Parts: sequence; structure tokens; C-alpha cells
Amino acid sequence: MTALLVGIGLIVLAVLMVIPGILGWWSDVLAFLRGALPVIAFLIGALAVFIGIADIKDKIEEKKEEEKEKAEEKNKSENSEN
Repeated sequence: MTALLVGIGLIVLAVLMVIPGILGWWSDVLAFLRGALPVIAFLIGALAVFIGIADIKDKIEEKKEEEKEKAEEKNKSENSEN
């Protein structure tokens, strides 16, 4: 609960700091966002690529497991017939 209250307090403080007229940091915030936006976009894109690769690997592994299960079932059915 304390962490939630601290988080809400910090969010309110951050909003108050960037409101034009109180501290006058709005232009600095915009300059930071303009500089950070390409870096953030790159990091999000890299994360999306890594997640996509992991998803493809998971699908391949799932197919291998399904094929293995089918082969085991086939072997069981052949053994039970004999």
C-alpha cells in the first residue's frame, strides 16, 4: 500500500513539474522527449523482434512435441495390435 501511495505521489509531482507556469520545465521536457523518442522506438522495436523470434521458436518446439506424441501413439497402437 505504501508503494502505491508513493507512486501516486510521484506521478502527481511529475505532472505538476511539467505544467507550464509552475516551474517552467515544459520546454526542457519536450526537448528530452524529442531526444529520447528515437531511442525508445528502437528499444521497443528490438523487444518486439525478440518476442517474435521467441514465439516462432515456441511454435516450432510445439510442432516437434506434437509429432513426437503422434509417433508415440502410433507405436502404442501398433504394439497393442501385436
